[in-house]
Amino acid sequence: MLRGAIAADMISIMSELEKLFDPTASVGLDFAKGTYLFHQDDPVHVVYRLTDGAVQLRRQQQDGGFVVVQRAQAGGILAEASLFADHYHCDALAVAATRALAIPVATLRARLAASPAGSRAFTTHLAREVQAARLRAEILGLRTVGQRLDAWLAWQHGRLPERGGWVLLAAELGVTPEALYRELARRRCADAAAPQQPGACQNHR
Repeated sequence: MLRGAIAADMISIMSELEKLFDPTASVGLDFAKGTYLFHQDDPVHVVYRLTDGAVQLRRQQQDGGFVVVQRAQAGGILAEASLFADHYHCDALAVAATRALAIPVATLRARLAASPAGSRAFTTHLAREVQAARLRAEILGLRTVGQRLDAWLAWQHGRLPERGGWVLLAAELGVTPEALYRELARRRCADAAAPQQPGACQNHR
């Protein structure tokens, strides 16, 4: 019964968010994989809601690397906090062919002010994104690749992405792709090694 109520609430929230970004107020835009929707320090003019594809928000580090602070997919709103900022604080990279609805910041603010239901849906969405951001921070605070991967898998109900998505997963975990590949290889080897082959996994340690 509780699960049904949660599902109904989620449907209601998604419906209200769709109303906020309806085609009369937004413009549909297509982005090829590997292109940027915006860059850090660009002025904020619009807010994006994805209808297809996936986008990573990446914050550049002083050493030239980056940290993934959000991974938005279909139905998600990208860089929600930009609604209340003058400039973007991250780069937004399409990691798959992506389609998004772009709504002017002023229009979205006016719609939120005029719609209590829409405002509640947006606030609920923000709260869930804060929870996800805190979990990402906890994962990045873990010391080893194995610990980070275990925490991420627990968050994703044990579902590992397809091999083509492992580079993106490494970025979300804040490790190099090579370190993630070694950890995955070690786990596969440990699962497959027979008792009569005690040294089978030594190369992956």
